Amino acid sequence: MVKIPVFPIPNCVTFPGTTFPLHVFEPRYRSMIDYCLENDVLLGIAHTQKVVRDAKPDQSLEDALQSNQATYKPFPVFSAGRCELIKTLDDGRLYLQVHMESRFLALGEEQTLPFTICRCEAFVDRPIEPSQSEELNLLKEKVTTRLLAMTSGVPDIHNLLKSEKWTSKSASDFSFAIFGLLQFEPELQQDILEMTSAKERMNYLLGMLNKKP
Repeated sequence: MVKIPVFPIPNCVTFPGTTFPLHVFEPRYRSMIDYCLENDVLLGIAHTQKVVRDAKPDQSLEDALQSNQATYKPFPVFSAGRCELIKTLDDGRLYLQVHMESRFLALGEEQTLPFTICRCEAFVDRPIEPSQSEELNLLKEKVTTRLLAMTSGVPDIHNLLKSEKWTSKSASDFSFAIFGLLQFEPELQQDILEMTSAKERMNYLLGMLNKKP
């Protein structure tokens, strides 16, 4: 079991193997980032289920920097990673990148103030049988081929998919990292995040890609 500060962000689902840019201005979340950096602990980024408390309307940036905004209930399954601080502005705002490493399941709250820390356990895929390796690699190849055809007019993504960085990824790593390039509805992405096998994720993605014209 591990204790992870959880940053709830509406409509935001992150995947292991991706990097998430983060702009932090609320006092409680600046404290959360400071805690993560000082103690070298993971930060969880979670999509939200509902609003617990609304933010005050019509706040200026100065007001927002001095007070907390809306409070949300996060989904229990989320990705977490280590923070890399990029820049601290004079007014205290933080720009950073979070390098997502793994998925976790929140079991309960260890702390609620000034920010939430959850007791978590790793949320892992079902074991891959040796006999499944060839099938997974074939699925990866099919997904890549379909994406290359669809991104021929988008050089950045097209060339990245052909690079050694991507072709050398294992099927399991690929089945997460690919969602750092593709965007779907948050609820759909949350469903994909909670799938427990690379085969399930890639079959689902391939089905969606094959429906597109």
